[in-house]
This record gives sequence, C-alpha cells and structure tokens, in this order.
Amino acid sequence: MHVLDRIERKILLNASRKKVWDALTDAEQFGQWFGIALKGKAFAEGETVEAPITYPGYEHVIWKARIERILPQTLFSFRWHPFAVDDTIDYDKENPTLVEFTIEDHAPGILLRVVESGFNEIPDARRQKAFKMNSRGWDEQMGNIENFLK
Repeated sequence: MHVLDRIERKILLNASRKKVWDALTDAEQFGQWFGIALKGKAFAEGETVEAPITYPGYEHVIWKARIERILPQTLFSFRWHPFAVDDTIDYDKENPTLVEFTIEDHAPGILLRVVESGFNEIPDARRQKAFKMNSRGWDEQMGNIENFLK
C-alpha cells in the first residue's frame, strides 16, 4: 500500500495571534496541550528537547524533537521520529519527519496549519503505522490546542 509523504491539518482558532503563537512556542504551554512534561524547558533553534510524554498509555515514551525554525508569529518547526514508542528501536538511525506549524490571520481568528512531511524516509516496516497513528494524532492535537485556547 502506498502511504502519502505528508499529513496536513488546519483549524481556525478563536484567539489572538500572540496567544496562538505562545501556545506553540512557549515550551510549557506547548507541553500542556500536546501532552508532554515540558515544565522548565524552552524551545530554541538548533536545540534538541527531550521530555516524558504525559498522554495516558504513553508515559513510558520520551518525546524528543530538534527545533528547526522559529520565525516570530509565523512559523514554528521541529524534526522528530513519528510514533517512536518502541523502546527496543533506535530511532536515531532513521531520518526524522519535519513538523511545521504556520499561523496566519483569518478573520475572525487565526488559521493554524500543521504539516508533517518526510514519511517516505521512514523504514517500510513502520511507515504505514507511523503515518496512520500521526494522522489520528494530529486530528486530536488540533482539538487539544483549540480547547487549550478557550
């Protein structure tokens, strides 16, 4: 079965641009809605951030992301290994996918778009599952950020 190389989701958020931006790029806020214990952490370009996942059933997993770009109030991106939940696999031997969040004004709110690309680089053995799980995950995360900003 052919798996697409990218997942794309978008949501119109009823919040100010600054509030949406802070929810994405303030590590502690990001952790609250995304489900990662990022208290005391910060995001900086070129840095790798590691923290335990707090999402039920995945507490044994360490979230690890390399922050790529932070373009103020516009773009926040990082690289990670999608659905990296098996502690017997060395995911560092794989190419990570790229997650890009972009925000733009879209009356009456802010349009948040997330694109995760690079699934064609994931080993065949886990590509389909990673794509499927992250497709579902992004659906859920769009609802999570919306609820967080209410």
